[in-house]
Amino acid sequence: MITLQDNANNLTELWANTFISYGWSETLAWLTSFSISLSLFVFTVLLGIFIRKQYLEKISARIVERTAVTWDDKLREHGVFRRTLKLAVAVFFVFLSRTLFENLEYRGIELGAFLISASYIYVVLSGLFLIDATLNGMYSFSQQLPYARNVGYKGFVQAIKLVFYLAGIIIILSIVLDRSPVYFLSGLGAITAVLLLVFRDVILGFVAGIQITANNMLKEGDWIEMPSHQADGDVIDISLTTIKVQNWDKTITTIPAYDLIANPFKNWEGMSKSGGRRIKRALMIDMQTIRFADQELIKEFRKIALLEDYLEKKIRDIEEHNSSLKVQNQELINQRRLTNIGTFRAYCEAYLHSLPHISDEMTFLVRQLASGPNGLPIEIYVFSTDKRWVQYEAIQSDIFDHLLAVLPSFGLKVFQAPSGNDLSQLNFPETLS
Repeated sequence: MITLQDNANNLTELWANTFISYGWSETLAWLTSFSISLSLFVFTVLLGIFIRKQYLEKISARIVERTAVTWDDKLREHGVFRRTLKLAVAVFFVFLSRTLFENLEYRGIELGAFLISASYIYVVLSGLFLIDATLNGMYSFSQQLPYARNVGYKGFVQAIKLVFYLAGIIIILSIVLDRSPVYFLSGLGAITAVLLLVFRDVILGFVAGIQITANNMLKEGDWIEMPSHQADGDVIDISLTTIKVQNWDKTITTIPAYDLIANPFKNWEGMSKSGGRRIKRALMIDMQTIRFADQELIKEFRKIALLEDYLEKKIRDIEEHNSSLKVQNQELINQRRLTNIGTFRAYCEAYLHSLPHISDEMTFLVRQLASGPNGLPIEIYVFSTDKRWVQYEAIQSDIFDHLLAVLPSFGLKVFQAPSGNDLSQLNFPETLS
């Protein structure tokens, strides 16, 4: 086993001293020993890379393939094992470079400082890439877990990466400039104001990204609507500073993360998790067509199967009420009577209850809103059990197709502002010349 002499700091000096002891000139001894060390270093580096690629990586891949667990497959997919081997080889290079070139100096020239520094930098970079791959693999595996799918870990993962990369940059600078890392950390305070000014958007996005993730405001796959950015679609990516939304027209909207904190947006995820999707739309009834139902109209109502139970109960209640009044004057205004608008509302309720895709367990309303210049609104406020967009729109359209078509059966008309064709059909008296 070769051991260093007392006056030799490394193998290169040992070999140089040995050559000098055999009568070699100092220059030739140093040149030869350094050439041998450098050749040995380069050869060992190439051999280490070859062994890692041809043998170690393949062995690790076979071991992973034979395991029953799945988490190691995700780590392998993101190159964790390959980069672990790179880090191990890099550590060996540091040991080798220090053994060959530690404190190597000839006539005031540091011959091995560059190679030792390069080895240390290679270790730092290999470690950073290993941490990056490990975090990516852990995040990818977490997305397969049911409880983790509803949590946006990506922002946290990117924040952790940012911290490690900043630390890595400081360590590399300390190696290159031969300064303590504390020196660079103390210098950060002096340029904080400049960093805040230059990287304002990045810092705001970073803080907002953490808030969005911590508060679980949204996650990938959520349907959000943000009119200020003309975004209406599914979230396809949540990074540390930006949110990508694929709109329904397949365009992509990129939203700064801090805008989601500063400006309002609507997340439809609550609807997706609920038992239904809301249908809220009103029919505007022409108020001139609202009237009491006479016997002829009631006779028409009785032909409608969905109104049988309602009419039986309602007419009985009206008759009992009217008989209890003992009104001498039998004017119609003094009596309770059916109206076509009230019967239509009852029909809407019965019709909606009969539909299989309308939920009876969620809010179910057919209500009359305040009248206005456009008529009397009869609002349908129910929930469709089918939340898929195309199917939901079809169900909603079918409902209002039917209700609009049956309005004449109740003696009602929908309000519609007069068009040019309506005005052209009016008969105006001829003006006298």
